[in-house]
Amino acid sequence: MVNFSKFNSLYSVAAYFNTESKCRQAIIDSRWGDDVVCPYCGQHHCHKRGDGRFCCPKCNNNFSEKVGTIFENTKIPLRKWFMAMYLISSHKKGVSSHQLSRDIDVTQKTAWFILQKIRTLFAQDDTVALRGDVECDEAYIGGKEKNKHEWKRTKGTQGRSTKTKTPVFGMVQRGGKVVALKCDKTDGATLLPIISQFVAEGSSIYTDELTAYNGLDATKYTHKVVNHGRNEYVKGGNFTNTIEGFWAMLKRMIEGIYHSISSKYLQRYVDEAVYRYNTRKLSGSDCFKDMFAASIGVVDYEMVKQIA
Repeated sequence: MVNFSKFNSLYSVAAYFNTESKCRQAIIDSRWGDDVVCPYCGQHHCHKRGDGRFCCPKCNNNFSEKVGTIFENTKIPLRKWFMAMYLISSHKKGVSSHQLSRDIDVTQKTAWFILQKIRTLFAQDDTVALRGDVECDEAYIGGKEKNKHEWKRTKGTQGRSTKTKTPVFGMVQRGGKVVALKCDKTDGATLLPIISQFVAEGSSIYTDELTAYNGLDATKYTHKVVNHGRNEYVKGGNFTNTIEGFWAMLKRMIEGIYHSISSKYLQRYVDEAVYRYNTRKLSGSDCFKDMFAASIGVVDYEMVKQIA
């Protein structure tokens, strides 16, 4: 079994995973151990063929250790996949496709493909329950009209306008995890069901003065408001500074690393920012271990406890 705690640098990752066979064996050991299970029918104790693949004695399917993982059918060497995962997990603000292409010696198009594949591992858990003191807020991504020629600018895009911007709704438990979702609108009909899904009853919810929150069920939540329109940002324990800090991290990641993203892929970038925020206390080796386990479809329950 691979000891991921020793991977504290890209050099250590490259030095250990120095052959494709070693990378394949790491997947086998982490995924099955000594008992190889058929990904098609679930049969145990599949035997190894002479070419390194496996054969199921029950359904007679031949398969490799890559089947059912993000590496399935890839022509990119596993060594480069593993180095990419370490770079992505260890950089706190992310890695651009241009930078990754230079770091692992692939084309920019291939690097972009790797990044999008790995971002599928960041998908958020729909069963998360935030409790205690929970801050809710919205952010609007895109629509930098000042960067356009004057004749191309769209009027009336300031503030909460969604003419050229995409809204993202976020909730954070103070001292805990964050959940953030791309949404079409920021009205009560859209936001209140999301709050009901992710925030446990009995929690205190802190928001700004947006009228969409006025419909919060007073029998389930204690609603406390800080009025930003009146330059009110902290009123005793009433504030939304924690979720504002997450928005700042997300926007720095987009503007500083990726520069521009499309609305089509926005949720994947939000998922990445959420993952980075929720694993901010983990070491680089622990994040790499967690990402590796997710890439082969294995849940590391000890790591889940650390992130929770």
